[in-house]
Amino acid sequence: MSLIRFEQVDLVFGKRPRQALELLDAGLDRQAIFAHCGQLVAVAGADLEVERGETCVLMGLSGSGKSSLLRCINGLNRISRGRLWLEHDGRPLDLARCTPAQLKVLRTRRIAMVFQQFALLPWLTVAENIGFGLELQGLPATERRRRVAEQLELVGLGPWRDKRPEQLSGGMQQRVGLARALAMDADILLMDEPFSALDPLIRQQLQGELLDLQRRLRKTIVFVSHDLDEALKLGNRIAIMKDGRIVQHGRPEQILLAPADDYVRSFVAHCNPLDALRGRSLMRPLNGSTGEICLDAQLDCWLQLAADQRPLSARRGAEALELQRWTPGQPLDGLRPRPTLVDAGIALRDALQVRHHSRHPLLLEEQGRLVGLLDEAELYRALRRQEAPAAD
Repeated sequence: MSLIRFEQVDLVFGKRPRQALELLDAGLDRQAIFAHCGQLVAVAGADLEVERGETCVLMGLSGSGKSSLLRCINGLNRISRGRLWLEHDGRPLDLARCTPAQLKVLRTRRIAMVFQQFALLPWLTVAENIGFGLELQGLPATERRRRVAEQLELVGLGPWRDKRPEQLSGGMQQRVGLARALAMDADILLMDEPFSALDPLIRQQLQGELLDLQRRLRKTIVFVSHDLDEALKLGNRIAIMKDGRIVQHGRPEQILLAPADDYVRSFVAHCNPLDALRGRSLMRPLNGSTGEICLDAQLDCWLQLAADQRPLSARRGAEALELQRWTPGQPLDGLRPRPTLVDAGIALRDALQVRHHSRHPLLLEEQGRLVGLLDEAELYRALRRQEAPAAD
């Protein structure tokens, strides 16, 4: 099962939620329900699955319901109707119906949260703030000190361990909040617009640091944002919300290339696709081709494929061409003018640069097999936000 699964979740703020739910079932929207009975429908009919180890970003305008939905996961908001399942000890646990004792275990062992406004205790030092949750867990002092030291090193705050929060910059304070959550060793991390109060440069830096941490730690992260560029950068999947409802949920490239409606289309109209779009969504698929295939008719460039679609050799006319490979971080100026093997998950930004330096189509691989080609036509279509043609 998915680690977290919402099934038709409704959340109503007010003293008469049943009345609001009846009106919701009758087809009224949240504005009409509030005008009729003063109850606020924060979330309506939410269906969402979050897989273990992924970063799911909930995004939308202020008041769209994204933070309200997030806070259902740790019980800060108790849902009014529906099911919210969490895989726990190998079995599904319904968070909407769990006992106070079960909820306490989840909050102290399984789920940690990073807040927008840092929520640090001003009378404690950096190290004491990081270890506060561990103290609530009842961990021995020796173990607390060990974990705190690990997290200080992880977020680069070792020299500031004895400082108070007011002595730190906003970015450093947010690192303390992140370290405090990570010290709990929870496998689920909830992040409620954690970078929105920071300056743009610090925000970008912390986004990059979070990506690096996630590559190492593989936490399950549910992240709230109102910034689509941030969502596209961080999320494996994105759920866009409007008026309490999820209007589209999918991979970043699906959101960019196939917006579900005009609301989503308005969100993606001005965002930067260079880091969000990936080669596998843009490529010309090979559809099981084997033998010799033409890479570029003008260059008279050909590629020989084995029966299992592994690349064997290339030629330009009668001249043999040695294939080359590029991986992220490798210098681009070392590329020679010849076909280049790259991972199918290559970002559009990198694909454009590799194509420019190699002057030949890119050969996209997955697990050693060639799955598609990226050339000027596909890259141009990507910049125009057009979907790749469907496979035959």
